[in-house]
Amino acid sequence: MKPSNRPRYYGVLAEFESPAALVAAARATYDAGYRKYDAYSPFPIEELAEAMHDHKNPISKIVFFAGLTGACVGFGMQAYANLVHYPMNIAGRPLYAWPMFIPITFECTVAFAAFTGVLAMLALNGLPRPHHPLFNVPSFSQATQSRFFLCIESADPKFDLDAVHRFLEGLKPMEIHDVEDD
Repeated sequence: MKPSNRPRYYGVLAEFESPAALVAAARATYDAGYRKYDAYSPFPIEELAEAMHDHKNPISKIVFFAGLTGACVGFGMQAYANLVHYPMNIAGRPLYAWPMFIPITFECTVAFAAFTGVLAMLALNGLPRPHHPLFNVPSFSQATQSRFFLCIESADPKFDLDAVHRFLEGLKPMEIHDVEDD
């Protein structure tokens, strides 16, 4: 089979001039049935996550369970050391005095949650990724300064290059770019 000379696309990128235009485009994109798309802005826009219906962030659950694991490990480690491995009767105090376990339990909870949160954030963001296909679009460097972008990815089940172009042109962007995948 002969390899195709047609480039493989990462998606189609539309450039907007204002945050309001980007939010309106994100709403229209979701309403049109696209689900694999992302928006890029030089600053946070509160309405954008709601417009994209982006409410499924698993970080909070991951961090909660990591903290719970840390609490169990910290408390269990101390209970094992004081009750099983090396019990010491000091001044007639009970071997299992749980209030003295609280500081270490708290520290283990915070340490497990913090480290897991950072690692989960890096993993879920796909980092480290030194190069992204969007970096091939020259005007995308303005995403951190003054421009607003919406990219419909080719991984979307509804993606058709011509249909996406027609749809994005109807949103009145400043420019539309095809983004080739590396």
